[in-house]
Amino acid sequence: MPADAGTDQLGHKVIEVIARTQRIPVESVTPDSTFDQLKIDSLDGINIVFELEKEFNIDIPDEGVARLKTVRETIDGVRQLVEKKSETAASGAV
Repeated sequence: MPADAGTDQLGHKVIEVIARTQRIPVESVTPDSTFDQLKIDSLDGINIVFELEKEFNIDIPDEGVARLKTVRETIDGVRQLVEKKSETAASGAV
């Protein structure tokens, strides 16, 4: 997969989950893609959220789901939840 300057390993994983869930080529999903461009409707979005929650072992709040309109927003949201989870785990281990 070609590396996007703004996409790290987590970003690539989010893109892979979106592509797999939608059964579309991973190359057709970029951080700048909108869900409209990818023909992702609200039901598809729910399926993507379930897969992301499983993949990253996180809980995505319902109100956050409704605001997601682009792949980049999804990557950023997942990143925040993963970082928050690891901070919580780290502070609990002290």
